Amino acid sequence: MSNLDEFLAGERLDDVVFYLSDAYLDDDSRLRSVGTETADGVRLILDGETGRSAFEAGTGMGAMEFAKTAMGAEGVIARSLDDGECPFADDAGGDPEDDHGVNFVFAFAEAQNEEVGGLYAEGDVVHAYAHCTCGESYSHKWVVGDRDD
Repeated sequence: MSNLDEFLAGERLDDVVFYLSDAYLDDDSRLRSVGTETADGVRLILDGETGRSAFEAGTGMGAMEFAKTAMGAEGVIARSLDDGECPFADDAGGDPEDDHGVNFVFAFAEAQNEEVGGLYAEGDVVHAYAHCTCGESYSHKWVVGDRDD
């Protein structure tokens, strides 16, 4: 089982996932050497503290500040945590494929917590936040095991 599969199964609750698109990441970035190359970028799965530091180094913003900003809009982030559907794509006109690609994604999983209720009572929850090429950010969360895509 890959690190990503383990993360998505709720087995790496202390880790974070950080994805950067090729269009956003410099070709000579040090992050390329520590991450896994994907079709359109690099995905890193790191312990929480290291992951938040890598996110800040790669994007110039704090991970939790970014997450708070992205929570303002719900979109769809691919289960693979390297793609998404920007909720602002319909607002701007133009070609959604050209104007609304994912620059980067930050994700973490939170353990089931029945006291909180809602999704958290159902199981571990993945929180994912994406920044779009249009400049907007959005979020998506789901219960581990509820997605097949």
